[in-house]
Amino acid sequence: MDPRSSSWFSSFSSSSLLVLLLLGTAGFFPSCAVEVEVKDASNATCLYAKWMMKFLIKYETNSSDYRNTTLDLLSDVTHNGSVCGNDTQAALLAVQFGEGHSWSVNFTKTNETYQGDFITFTYNTNDAAVFPDAKRKGPITVVVKDIMGPVQLNDVFVCHSNEFLEAENVTQIFWNLTMQPFVQNGTISKKESRCRADTPTSAPTVLPTAANVTTASTTLSPAPTTAPTPVENPDTGNYFLKNGNETCLLATVGLQLNISQDKPRLININPKTTHADGACGNTTATLKLNDRNSTLIAFTFVVRNASAGAQKYHLKEVNVTLLNSLNGSVISTADNNNFSKWDAFLGTSYMCRKEQTLEVNEVLQIHTFNLWIQPFLVKDNKFSAAQECSLDDDNILIPVVVGAALAGLIAIIVVAYIIGRRKSYAGYQTL
Repeated sequence: MDPRSSSWFSSFSSSSLLVLLLLGTAGFFPSCAVEVEVKDASNATCLYAKWMMKFLIKYETNSSDYRNTTLDLLSDVTHNGSVCGNDTQAALLAVQFGEGHSWSVNFTKTNETYQGDFITFTYNTNDAAVFPDAKRKGPITVVVKDIMGPVQLNDVFVCHSNEFLEAENVTQIFWNLTMQPFVQNGTISKKESRCRADTPTSAPTVLPTAANVTTASTTLSPAPTTAPTPVENPDTGNYFLKNGNETCLLATVGLQLNISQDKPRLININPKTTHADGACGNTTATLKLNDRNSTLIAFTFVVRNASAGAQKYHLKEVNVTLLNSLNGSVISTADNNNFSKWDAFLGTSYMCRKEQTLEVNEVLQIHTFNLWIQPFLVKDNKFSAAQECSLDDDNILIPVVVGAALAGLIAIIVVAYIIGRRKSYAGYQTL
């Protein structure tokens, strides 16, 4: 989620009466709009919020592969456990839906601003309709801390664009948001605070439609011969992950999607609007990049033992999800978990300044530019010594040129020797 727009979660506050209305909204299937109005003891509105949300979840099956599923809020939502807050006690908004799923957020405030604390989402894999053949059964909880900046108390926060919150194997998507906590005198303010995604500084990237991108799980049509319209190389972004206070992953890269289904197109990932998330581990690390234009890309790295006991790491898996910018529905997903790219020794970084191509599937490729990455053992927030790709190694030309020159010189000497020998024989007559 965009840091400056995720703070809407910090909006809900104290009350004594909570009314939760679920409204079916045409064109935004299958999620329903959630409208929350909180009233105080005098029956005056002290909080108003209306938004839509859904969840994208990746889970493991009994066959040890992974599937992507979508969890939506339908008409069976309750709000048991919601707690009113005040200046000294946090407020809690809790909703329950479906077969054992729940979502909650608690909030605090200062004299001038409001801000969220923790967002807790629990999904129940016993819900076979949503998680068929799930290997792990029962509720799974994901807790995310909202660390973004505060919002003025008397502002109504509006965000029509998609906003994302990623943690572990869950992406929470929110859109069509209108919200104001701590409403003054029971009247919602006319002063709006808009999220950054609603006021872009440049034209948004045009995403493919469901008609021109096939998901990875379906039968793929052959790519057309028509080349995509050329675009400029993408800007290079700088991304990092932290484990506590320590940086555990560093990445510098320009990313470009190449979609070659029906109408080929190139999509540049804008680093100015892309948020980094993920997880660091001793043997596995995942970098998730979320472009506000509804592109989600995840790179997974693994560590393996090489010859003589040395450990190396490489890129193992890439996931790409394209979402409809209007309603958050999934347009296409592509996954490849059989990569063996960007290979380097543990404790070093990997660098490739030249363009590289990752074949995610038959219709979607990722082009990388100015790549420099280190997913393990980052020290002092800096890249370690880099192992360069063969494309960047210009020094290999030197021995090739020298070898070719020596071969040419030897050939000249041999030819000259043969010619000289023939002339020597021609100067003698047989007696």
